[in-house]
Amino acid sequence: MNNLQGTVCVVDDDPSMRRAVARLCRSAGLEVRPFANANELLNAGAPPSPACLVLDVSMPGLSGLDLQTELAHRGIQTPVVFITGHGDIPMSVRALKAGAVDFLTKPFHHRDLLKVVQTALSRDVRLATVHKEREEVAQRLNSLTPREREVFGLVIKGLLNKQIGGELGASEQTIKVHRRRIMDKMGVKSVAELVQAAVKVGVVEG
Repeated sequence: MNNLQGTVCVVDDDPSMRRAVARLCRSAGLEVRPFANANELLNAGAPPSPACLVLDVSMPGLSGLDLQTELAHRGIQTPVVFITGHGDIPMSVRALKAGAVDFLTKPFHHRDLLKVVQTALSRDVRLATVHKEREEVAQRLNSLTPREREVFGLVIKGLLNKQIGGELGASEQTIKVHRRRIMDKMGVKSVAELVQAAVKVGVVEG
């Protein structure tokens, strides 16, 4: 077990199970936020990263699966671990297809839960890194002038300076100047890196 720190939100309407999971996670040095139902979690908002959610599947009101869907609609990507006393294959398939880290059936071994929680926290660290990189690229992209944005779009399509000039009615030398400024503003040194940046913000598909 590694020493990754983070916050575990435990959502379970069974007080004894909620306490047991909370106690286990705290014993591993993790911060715990317990909730009796889905609405309590939704009202509290997304926890600070790194974090993960340990959700009971069957709860009054919104079920764990419904909560997973609602979180996705709200753009909350905190990794989810499901626990249930009566899971079935279709249920687990639905959860995993929607991005859940794992689906544990009660009773589960304490070591198994901690391992899955650590995996979820590690995933959240990676997600946070990707999100930060995407935001930085988006800010750089927004710094381009309208003309530089046009040139950028043609560069990542693989067009040469002369071809871009023909498309935009500009001289090859002018395109070279725009291209150099684009590279500087985007913080890249090659067309390959420029394409990678475009992929990160969804300008082109990876």
